Amino acid sequence: MNRHDIIALPHASLRKPSKRVQVISDEIKQLIKDMESATIDWENHRQHEFGVALAAVQIDRHHRVVVVRNNFEDKKDQSFVTFINPEIVKKEGTPVEDYEGCLSVKDIYGMVPRYPKVRVKALNANGEEVRVKAEGFLARVFQHEIDHTKGKLFVDHIRDKDAFYRLGTDGKLEKLDYNTIKNSTDLWED
Repeated sequence: MNRHDIIALPHASLRKPSKRVQVISDEIKQLIKDMESATIDWENHRQHEFGVALAAVQIDRHHRVVVVRNNFEDKKDQSFVTFINPEIVKKEGTPVEDYEGCLSVKDIYGMVPRYPKVRVKALNANGEEVRVKAEGFLARVFQHEIDHTKGKLFVDHIRDKDAFYRLGTDGKLEKLDYNTIKNSTDLWED
């Protein structure tokens, strides 16, 4: 798979909850490989962005599968960790706003409140239970991707009309006029 297989708003499938994976079959293992390759291909065609994670729903497959990049600092490290049926079992701290973007929300960024620490329970690609304590950016990534498995996107969390941005050709975020994007895009749930 490649970047063209990643669906974007207003695609209705992004709003559908994903189903729990019952068996880690060859089909699920192939799905994981497809998600990784689509993410890397997307990143290879974006000068200033990094493909940090992807949920299966973003390639129009409704399984609760998420892949997260092993290294957020080094684009050369193209390895991922798989989380099957991930769920947040504990949120800690007061939500903090920071920038978020999404491979399925083309060119829009926003200031999104997220908990600074979370604990996540999931299965790995071998079907073994894993538990992760995440904080900072990784905690944000988990919350973002687990939202995808529930049919939610980061734009659903933005309440401040002045919190929308677009990435300029120079790699810097430029503030967007809320009324312009509200009237010209289909970002929000009905």
